[in-house]
Amino acid sequence: MSKETERQRWQRNFADLLQELRVAQTGVQILFAFLLTLPFSNGFTRTTAFQKDVYVVALLAAAAATALIISPVAFHRALFRQGRKPELVRFAHRMASYGLAFMLVSMVSAVLLITDFVLDRPFAFVISGLTGLWFLAFWGLLPFVRRNWGEDDIDDEDDDPRTLTGD
Repeated sequence: MSKETERQRWQRNFADLLQELRVAQTGVQILFAFLLTLPFSNGFTRTTAFQKDVYVVALLAAAAATALIISPVAFHRALFRQGRKPELVRFAHRMASYGLAFMLVSMVSAVLLITDFVLDRPFAFVISGLTGLWFLAFWGLLPFVRRNWGEDDIDDEDDDPRTLTGD
């Protein structure tokens, strides 16, 4: 089995990141579209000032997530054929991470908005808090705790944090 060159590894890392961004981009675009249309629905006029504030947080966080998750495409266009794939991969990694953080804020805010609309506020806060913990568990805690799964089986350098941060 031949080892891949550093250039091939950066190409593979970039392709892997693009696949991940496609999944995240679809999710954030659906959420953003829902939030963009929400004020035009009949029931939106019955929202409280608190719910409108939560809506604005959800909308702005979804917009930020969308911008961050799509930004590697623009960055790639700017660096196309300049041989700067390592820089592009590091940038895309950071933007995906920040984009997921904003997507988390948007999703929890959207849950809070909807649950506050249909339930008593204390229940809405509990459900929204549990939703946030659920996302943090699967997006942050589990990957961090289990980051060494299969480490003995495969020597995969692209999972080394120094590869993505340039350390």
